[in-house]
Amino acid sequence: MKTWWVLLSIIFLSCGRLAAQTSIGFKAGYTSSSASYRVTLGSFPRTVTGITAPTYSFVIEQFFEKNAGAQIEVQWLTTGYAATDTINVGNETRFDYLKVPILSNFYLGNSGRFHIKLGPHLGYLLQAREVNRIVEGELVIPTYGQAADRPRKVMYGLTAGVGLSKLFGKHTLQGEVRYSYEFGNPESQERIFDLNFTQLEFSLAYLFRVLQ
Repeated sequence: MKTWWVLLSIIFLSCGRLAAQTSIGFKAGYTSSSASYRVTLGSFPRTVTGITAPTYSFVIEQFFEKNAGAQIEVQWLTTGYAATDTINVGNETRFDYLKVPILSNFYLGNSGRFHIKLGPHLGYLLQAREVNRIVEGELVIPTYGQAADRPRKVMYGLTAGVGLSKLFGKHTLQGEVRYSYEFGNPESQERIFDLNFTQLEFSLAYLFRVLQ
C-alpha cells in the first residue's frame, strides 16, 4: 500500500504544477455489478446477476485547457454477484475494493458542460464476503470469503463515463453515468478458469475550486 500512496502523491504533485485550475470534492452514487465466468478454458461463458450497492469517492479534478483536463479518484466500491441462474441460485458474494480511477476529461460548454471521461483504474481488495451460500458443485462459482480462499487483491481495468456539470463560481455540481470493465480475476487457486465483473455507476458530485 505504501507504493500506492507514493504513486498517487507523484501524480497529484505533477498535476498541480501543470493545472490552471484545481477542484476537489466528493462523489456519491450507486453501482450495479454483473459477473461472467467460465469454469474451464473453452467452456461456455455464463452470466450471473450482479448486485447494487452505494459507492463513495474523494475527487481531485484538474483543468489543463478550456475543454480538457484530468481527474483522480479514491473510491470505495462494492462489486460481486447475487446469482439467480439455475446453477448458482441462492449464492451471493460481495467484494469491497479501494479503487483509483485515473481519467482524462473532455468538456463541451461553459458554465453548463457536457463531459466525457475515460482511462484506466486500479484497485485493492479490502474484504471478500460470503453473504449467502446455498449451492456447491463443479459448475458453481467458488467461495471467496472463507479463510482459505485467498482471492487476488489487485483489480485493474478501464473506466468510461458521460455526464453533465454546472458551474456556480467556485462550485461545481456533476451528474454522471459510468461503465467499468475489470480485466483482473479474483481467482488465484485455479478452481475456475475466469471470473470478470462489470459495473454501471450512477453518481452525483460536488467540487470546490481550491487553485486558480
